[in-house]
Amino acid sequence: MGIFDFLTGEFIDVIHWVDDTRDTMVNRFEREGHEIKYGAKLTVREGQAAVFIHEGQLADVFTPGLYMLETNNMPLLTTLQHWDHGFKSPFKSEVYFVNTTRFNDLKWGTKNPIICRDPEFGPVRLRAFGTYSVKVSDPARFLVEIVGTDGEFTMDEISFQIRNIIVQEFSRTLARSGIPVLDMAANTRELSQLVAKDITAQLAEYGLSLPELYIENISLPPAVEEVMDKRSSMGVIGNLNEYMQFQAAEALGRDGTGAGAMQAGLGAGLGMQMAQGMNAGPWGSAPAPQQSAPAPAMAPPPPPVEHVWHVAEGGATTGPFSKAKMGRMVSDGTLTRDSFVWTAGQDGWIRAEDVRELAQLFTILPPPPPGA
Repeated sequence: MGIFDFLTGEFIDVIHWVDDTRDTMVNRFEREGHEIKYGAKLTVREGQAAVFIHEGQLADVFTPGLYMLETNNMPLLTTLQHWDHGFKSPFKSEVYFVNTTRFNDLKWGTKNPIICRDPEFGPVRLRAFGTYSVKVSDPARFLVEIVGTDGEFTMDEISFQIRNIIVQEFSRTLARSGIPVLDMAANTRELSQLVAKDITAQLAEYGLSLPELYIENISLPPAVEEVMDKRSSMGVIGNLNEYMQFQAAEALGRDGTGAGAMQAGLGAGLGMQMAQGMNAGPWGSAPAPQQSAPAPAMAPPPPPVEHVWHVAEGGATTGPFSKAKMGRMVSDGTLTRDSFVWTAGQDGWIRAEDVRELAQLFTILPPPPPGA
């Protein structure tokens, strides 16, 4: 290297960063000895911010644009001011480029189930997962609170902490919402907004913001989901008996046994008809008796209704009396063959001996002799 090239390197300096990765959040501009030369050009592209650290302290933050580092108001000292040190300044400065674009499609999810009280199912365990995006909103705070002196800080180094914050706030929001499990799918957008609002202040302490948060799914344990599927299936089936008949007929037609069974039944019926025709013969003899189906069992007859009787005597009626009482009245002579009796359903008063049910009561004693 000639003296001209050496002096050119001392007088011309370009500070910039082109990100060729997808997860780098902060990159430190590497310069030997961390020397920033007078008149250097600082290029900050869209989606970036440049943070100057001078003598270990945060000096300034540059937004997108082109800057000429040649003013004495900046806390930057160059080698041109210290020829006696051989182009090496004792004052060191560092430049950190911060990626201020969104980091999208980041995953979050509940590692353990969340226990909630559902108004319909009672205590239930829920799991949830989704995606979110994060963005550096305050480069200076983010550098001081999170990055420190890390020369290359990636999203993986902070994503675990953000996921923990999201899951914690999601659990609290879900438990306080009181939304039934069956209605949560219709309210995922509102739940996402509530969770994002609750963690905004906490992420702001890190210099971060959460532009988007999505809840992709809220699920029950597999055993509960299986029972719910069965319950839904019963509602779709409707009449269970008709569904079972349809299933049986469909199964017979599907495996081929149904067609064979139908053909066997038709063949048996035709065979029986042919046998009856052969038994009848050409002279029209009577066909062979067919085996009749067993007669259904007859219901037992109802028990007989016991009548009660009224007795007419001297223009007055007495009773009602049971048949047993009437038998005792015959024995003591208060009821004779000529006594008039009546019971419900009888047409008028009839002599006791003319009533079949009571006539047997008088066979205990012999009737009066003829001509008496």
